[in-house]
Amino acid sequence: MTESNHAPTVDLAIIGGGAAGVLTAIHALRQARPGLQLALIEPDLPLARGVAYATGHEGHLLNVPAGKMSGFADAPDDFLDYLCQLRAYPALERDALARHYVSRRHYAAYLQLRLRQAQQGSAAQLQLVNDSVSALQPEGDGLRLVLGDGSALRAGAVSVAVGNTLRPLPARGAQALSRAQRVEAWDYPAVQAIDPGVDVCIVGSGLSMADSVVSLLANGHRGVVHVISRHALLPLPHAEGGAADFDPQPLLAMNLRQRLRGLRQHARQAQAQGLPWQAVMDRIRPLGQALWQSLSAADQRRFLRHVVRYWDVHRHRIAPSVHAQLQALRERGQLQLHRGRIDAVSADGDHVRLTGDGPRGSRLHLQVQCVVNATGVETRGQAMRNPLLQQLLASGLARPGPHGIGLDTAADGQLLDADGTPHPRIQLIGSLRIGSLWESLAIPELRVQAAQAAQWMLAQAGLP
Repeated sequence: MTESNHAPTVDLAIIGGGAAGVLTAIHALRQARPGLQLALIEPDLPLARGVAYATGHEGHLLNVPAGKMSGFADAPDDFLDYLCQLRAYPALERDALARHYVSRRHYAAYLQLRLRQAQQGSAAQLQLVNDSVSALQPEGDGLRLVLGDGSALRAGAVSVAVGNTLRPLPARGAQALSRAQRVEAWDYPAVQAIDPGVDVCIVGSGLSMADSVVSLLANGHRGVVHVISRHALLPLPHAEGGAADFDPQPLLAMNLRQRLRGLRQHARQAQAQGLPWQAVMDRIRPLGQALWQSLSAADQRRFLRHVVRYWDVHRHRIAPSVHAQLQALRERGQLQLHRGRIDAVSADGDHVRLTGDGPRGSRLHLQVQCVVNATGVETRGQAMRNPLLQQLLASGLARPGPHGIGLDTAADGQLLDADGTPHPRIQLIGSLRIGSLWESLAIPELRVQAAQAAQWMLAQAGLP
């Protein structure tokens, strides 16, 4: 099956079976006419889990209320309807459930059910391929997909939705640590298996850190939890109160410095009106992509150098109950927050020694029994440890996105090659578009991109 003449053929192929890929498949199945052959390719089953929704831990919560998590822009209550029908939270009335931060484990099951329903109601055929894709090669009027097992598949059009890649631990000696001494934050079972009595250092202070701390606490952790990051900023909580009522459009004409000054002024005005500062961020949320794209390239670079971490903690907030757990842990001295950058780790018997640069030229020295890598999502296209992405870049079918982030795309998501020409049969969805869109990770963006990608793929394959 390695010869392309003998490779099976489908009309459309979706690479990646996380939330973005599954949503794209649902839209394609709903819109397709009879005879469509669709392949959904994913090496790690079950579908729709990806990194964000792979956890089965009840305490790992969605970062927004359930009422805002529909997978479909034209059915804003769809996820809420699912939870009500499931009776997942019988003690909560519908309105209260809409404001509740539910366990993330429900979201994958929700998307899986909607995919099954789309299959049952579609005249198209969906083939699930439990494999990875190592290469995409133009061939005739379509594309040849080389799978991880060496076989091939031909497709008329392809959407690439491979999702997030974890950043490696940025320290010399990290690879020499044992599996018990170095744990990835996204390896949820490994985090839960950490001995409750040991001291732990979590490198990174973002959302993955919060998940790790929740897991440790649920396991009765007694040891000290050190958290180290460059800015020592913990995620901030959501707050009740609704969105502020100012007009955010004038922000688009401002430069970065003016915008920051304007947002601070709006926050002060909101506070004077009895609203939390979060109301300001909620007001500008729909303009996330426009705010990024209307910045000059120089201001985008300034944002990435000086502002991004402060933006992240205000924009990517966590459930108030999770924030309360972090604060309680800090107040009793069990969670210790350090500002600095780890540059080396080494095993010393059962311990791990960490050294790095601290604030104002100081040196940081820590000794723990386990290090958790919670450095977050790798955004640099050339650093992503994905054979397909490396092949696309090496062959000239793709180029890095703006500022080296993700891969470069046209406005409609078509992949741009090394010369900036859109490929007529390859489209990207989700985190790979972050350099061009910035806001390209959350469900409100993914559900729109998925619907557009399905329409685009059907048109390219001549199956509108």
